Amino acid sequence: MKRIDIQYVTKSIGDLAGVPVRIYEDGEPIFFHSRQDFTADPIKPYLESVLSVGGNIGYFVTPYFNYYGVVRSGKYAIVIGPSRLTPMREKDIRELAFSCDVEVGEVDRFIAAMRGLVQMPLESILEILCTVNHVLSGDKLSISDVAIYDIDETASFGSEEVLTPGGVANEYGGEEVHNTLAIESQLLDMVKRGDTVALDEWVKGAPAVRGGRLADDAARQMKNTFIVATTLASRAAIQGGVDAEEALSLSDSYIRKCEIMSTADQILNLQYRMILDYTARVEKEKLGRSPSRLVGEVARYVRKNISGRTSVEDMARTMFISRTHLAKRFKEETGKTLTDYILTEKTEEAKRLLKHTDKSLSAISEYLGFSSQSHFARVFKKYADITPSEYREK
Repeated sequence: MKRIDIQYVTKSIGDLAGVPVRIYEDGEPIFFHSRQDFTADPIKPYLESVLSVGGNIGYFVTPYFNYYGVVRSGKYAIVIGPSRLTPMREKDIRELAFSCDVEVGEVDRFIAAMRGLVQMPLESILEILCTVNHVLSGDKLSISDVAIYDIDETASFGSEEVLTPGGVANEYGGEEVHNTLAIESQLLDMVKRGDTVALDEWVKGAPAVRGGRLADDAARQMKNTFIVATTLASRAAIQGGVDAEEALSLSDSYIRKCEIMSTADQILNLQYRMILDYTARVEKEKLGRSPSRLVGEVARYVRKNISGRTSVEDMARTMFISRTHLAKRFKEETGKTLTDYILTEKTEEAKRLLKHTDKSLSAISEYLGFSSQSHFARVFKKYADITPSEYREK
């Protein structure tokens, strides 16, 4: 098929589906079309992973649960997406914009473009892929030839639909893959931060986790996966400030409870409760054993607005309370000033970005709302006892 024909088909798909489409020739971009006004292509942080998906048809799911579909025809690859089932949180879109190197002044435009994407289930993307594949190659594939549904080998946090992030699906069937690394990192960061709000949001759109075969028996596989998850969660909670003996004893209790269960639903529900329990314990350690509603609202506000300048005045206005009264109440209940709390949380977010991204110190500084890189460095050194550069090297 001629290039112009592929462009015509691809543009038509994008207009009908309401999501961006692209064409790559031998791995190089030659065409992009989107009804949304994107300042940067949201595929940027995942391009290598998306293009590495094998077979004539495949898909990739990002850690934010956006999915991209891929159709290949000779030296050409058509990529559709992102789409998802539920709206993205603004905080997640801002993080994605940061990963895409969107200029600070263009972030709101990027957010508007992401909000304008048509939401659809993965099955709809797969149907589009099958149709395009038929047009390009003549093959007649159905969703069952593309999707990987393998309940026995997965562990899910509340999702009925089995997605395989980073997995390969083609006419020869799905290959065994491990997709857990990005998801594990995201979950353990939530536990370590005590971020119960983010965890609840995560669960609403969570895909299944494909962790590789740990046992031949399905029940044993799920229990082994639970044991691994509990071990990782307990260590993350200890890093978050929970007493080691408390965390390890809790781990033993959860594993014993899991061992007497016999159904998938019981194990999966217990796994979610276990993760949430550890996260809530870290949150209490950070905010005090019995945080009041006001303290909880402050914590949620800071997490939601961690990027950019976090204003105490705006926070007080949102909570319908005076700035002076809010600062006084928070200090009385937590022993910390609001400024110390905000800068501590920004330092923790900076640690995550330094560890898991290759963004420059100036980019991280700007993203977190510091007035300058030197200001960011001073704050980081104060609250982390180490410079940002030294932390990244370690």
